[in-house]
Amino acid sequence: MLLVTRPQPQADAWSLELRAHGVPAHALPLLQIEHAAEPAARDAWRSLERYALVVFVSPNAVQSFFALQPVGAAWPATTQAASTGPGTTQALREAGVSAAQVVEPAREAAQFDSEALWQRLRERAWMQARVLVVRGDGGREWLGDKMRDAGAQIEFVRAYRRVLPQWSAEQQALVERALTAPQHTVWLLSSSQATANLLALLPQESWQAAQAWATHERIAEAARAMGFGAVHTVAPTQQAVVDAWTRSIQFNHIAPSDQRP
Repeated sequence: MLLVTRPQPQADAWSLELRAHGVPAHALPLLQIEHAAEPAARDAWRSLERYALVVFVSPNAVQSFFALQPVGAAWPATTQAASTGPGTTQALREAGVSAAQVVEPAREAAQFDSEALWQRLRERAWMQARVLVVRGDGGREWLGDKMRDAGAQIEFVRAYRRVLPQWSAEQQALVERALTAPQHTVWLLSSSQATANLLALLPQESWQAAQAWATHERIAEAARAMGFGAVHTVAPTQQAVVDAWTRSIQFNHIAPSDQRP
């Protein structure tokens, strides 16, 4: 089986889509998202037109920020929204931001992250431009530093926070199944924080026999440091995961009995 460790509702959505393509996927969130916006995030809606760009670091950033949208307020025509990858772009489109206003990494980018987004932004004139970065608690400063070096006025706001998940009895059973049969299980890891949470939730476990697929090399490094015996990177798209699963079954990297639902 493949354990989708994204927060809800993304974990369920991914699992349903993957199962429709023959992957025995199950939702096992390693992060729980809580809407915990600081006042500045709510206040930003009153003056969005002042910003040349609003950067969203994840789908959770989009959903939490738009949950604060005042009745009758619309996304300004003069403000662009930046996305770090396809999931965030989809969330922006569903929130009502037009495709023409969304800046995202190139589809052929090796990774979907701040570095890839910067490649689409770096040639623009940022001197004195106001840029808002919407994120959770903490997070990387890399893109903000790059844009500040280019002359932009950067502001950060917290729209949500990440906490340890509360697993249901069914999810606890999935964990037990994964731990007793690591050769039949792949952990799909989508953030370094999720990897750290797994260690916090199961501090006594050995991960030497476990397999992980990470959606970024930084996450892969965290999984290796945690002790996962086999770690591979896979693009953060459902099709990439389907293709990786098909190849793994073909070359017996996952025990065939893992095909049971």
